[in-house]
Amino acid sequence: MATSRQLSVADQIRQLDGARKLVLKDVSYYPQVIQATMPIIGPSSHVEFRRWGADFLAEAFSTPAVPLSGRETLALTVLDTLKSLVEDPNQDVMVLRSVIQTAASIYPLAMRWIINNAYDFPTWGKMTAIKTRIRDIWDTAPLTVRICCIKFVQRVVLAHTSSVNPEPRRGDPLDISRNMVPPNHSVLDGDQLEAEASGLLDRMLSVLEDETSDPLLVDATLNTLSILVRQRPKTSHRIISTLFNFNPLKLATATPLTPKMKVLVKSMEKTTRMLLTHLYRRDVHNPLAGRMQQYVERLARSRAEIFDENGRKRAMVDQVSVGEAKRQRTATLSNRNHTLKAGENTLAQVFTFTNNDGLKNFNVSDAIPAPLAAKISVRTIAQLDTEILQRAIDGVRARFAAFQEVCQQPLNPETAPLGIEEDDDDYEPDYYAAEDTEQLMNKLDSSPSDERRDLQAPVLGALPLPAFKLPPPPLLDPEQAAKVGQGAIARVFGTMQTLEDPTTKKSKAGLNRLAASSYDRDSWITVITRLATRATAGLDDISVKDEHNALALPTVSMSDSIREMLYAYVMEDFRKRIDVAVTWLTEEWYKERVQHRFSSSPNQPRDAPANYEKWTLRLVDGFFSYLHSQDKVLTRFLSELPELTISILARVKLLCRDPSLVNLALTSLYYLVIFRPPVRDIALDTVQDIWTEYEDARPTAAKYLQKWRPGFVDAAQKGAGSTPVGANGAIVAT
Repeated sequence: MATSRQLSVADQIRQLDGARKLVLKDVSYYPQVIQATMPIIGPSSHVEFRRWGADFLAEAFSTPAVPLSGRETLALTVLDTLKSLVEDPNQDVMVLRSVIQTAASIYPLAMRWIINNAYDFPTWGKMTAIKTRIRDIWDTAPLTVRICCIKFVQRVVLAHTSSVNPEPRRGDPLDISRNMVPPNHSVLDGDQLEAEASGLLDRMLSVLEDETSDPLLVDATLNTLSILVRQRPKTSHRIISTLFNFNPLKLATATPLTPKMKVLVKSMEKTTRMLLTHLYRRDVHNPLAGRMQQYVERLARSRAEIFDENGRKRAMVDQVSVGEAKRQRTATLSNRNHTLKAGENTLAQVFTFTNNDGLKNFNVSDAIPAPLAAKISVRTIAQLDTEILQRAIDGVRARFAAFQEVCQQPLNPETAPLGIEEDDDDYEPDYYAAEDTEQLMNKLDSSPSDERRDLQAPVLGALPLPAFKLPPPPLLDPEQAAKVGQGAIARVFGTMQTLEDPTTKKSKAGLNRLAASSYDRDSWITVITRLATRATAGLDDISVKDEHNALALPTVSMSDSIREMLYAYVMEDFRKRIDVAVTWLTEEWYKERVQHRFSSSPNQPRDAPANYEKWTLRLVDGFFSYLHSQDKVLTRFLSELPELTISILARVKLLCRDPSLVNLALTSLYYLVIFRPPVRDIALDTVQDIWTEYEDARPTAAKYLQKWRPGFVDAAQKGAGSTPVGANGAIVAT
């Protein structure tokens, strides 16, 4: 607490938010966090702490992730804090709202506790005090708090009335009802509970019967009635009768209909209509289903008459003649067929979809930022009906066509000037008499063929446009090409990481299998490993000379970039991705064997780089530091590698520096001795070196060497441990 006093309110709230994130990840921490935060969110705490604590408790007791028994135990620990917070007459409104929501979630749990533990009368007394306080402030609290009170009263009515389930133990464990109360309970009386529920229900429904009720309270009450009708049949007749007598549209005819009131009345009407529709559709055999359906239809007609009257009827005009009516209709039709005027036109006039001058002149550039306007436009166009969008596009095309017809001047061959370049800015036309036919023919005969076609084009009326060709793309230098390639490979890795690992083991088709026969993780791995090993085989050491200087610039190796990504991908989770490492290294080994076979060819005069052993050793060094004594990944990795060298097994020998990994290293080597005869000798040599260098490993190593190289063990026991021993275990003379 001394540390918390030194911190500011914002810092402490930040720490509390960290605790909230912890319980959201693991609900088992709820008891510890609630116990630790109870002293911080008490009635004498800062208002920010009280708000955070009340919201946190409301969230904790409403989440279904916490088991019912756990929530019941936690509810008993917070009743004192809730009681002190709700009874404060000057309590903050936000705190009061969250406290009432928490009480609504806790009330069924407290009732379930007192049913099974009748001796705990103080706990039920605290819950009763909270209920009494909420019932007292129901009519006087602010509007948002009164809405929370309605939700609390709904939970009380549900708990105090009989459920539809005849046997509570077979029903929903969260459905706490009067059915669970024993007849001879020492604290709870079933008849009193039901009488209290009836009174609270009447008080809830009085909001629908009072013409001066706030529309928000009416909506809140309507939203709580559906579950009461479905789960408490005894309350259904009272609720449905009240709904039949409730007219949500009465407020629209009794008061001046302002825009705000219009929205509220529509909300009440829609909520009422949806509630009754849900009720009669859910229970079609209900004797009141027909009346509910008729009421909904009558409500819809009344709504249309009130709100759609302006849209269905035109305003009365004192004197309208037939000619004026025709002219009005003609003007309307002409506005709908809007075309562009001759001369200059703006882009807004070209792409406009409306003829309303007010909308045309409405400018949102100052009020709405350009990125937000673009986002709204894209979403609006994406949600448009295809037919409507096509009609709008056709309208724009029609405007362009009409505009071209108006602006296009017909060419008169008798007055058209000939031999004048159109792009000559200094040319000014002279007013001269029209040339006759003989002069035109003479000019055509003396002009070249291309020019003759240009002169004939205006006469024939054809104006062909020149072909447009895109410029060639700029050339990429090796570094740019490498960056682009690395981006493509990174996207392939991103796609591969989104695919799930195969649940069943698939049979591999060998090195000659297709690279991507299916869209799964194995196919992508095959593609990537072959891009790293086969795509640029023999080209990694080629250099490119710059034309401007004689320096040789080494080409950026795409294969090494892919190998680095493969290494990072395997090391992210090497135990699950060891198969990827084996596949990759097998491709490296296969590529080197093929290159070695054709090493005498003139196309490949140089030795290929040895990537297999290099990357195998790097992987070994990478994941060996994370091994533990029971790890089986080492044995699997060594057994599946296509080739084992002395350098690789020397890395295994280094594991014996950790005494806990001695058995793991020797067991893996012994597995190679038994099941991989080609590497048996170098594996036994490694075991022999381990016996020589590490004293902790001698008992296990001696057991293996006694069977396969007894000569070495015997010589070592006689004091000749440093004497050279051959592959067959015989002592070599020096």
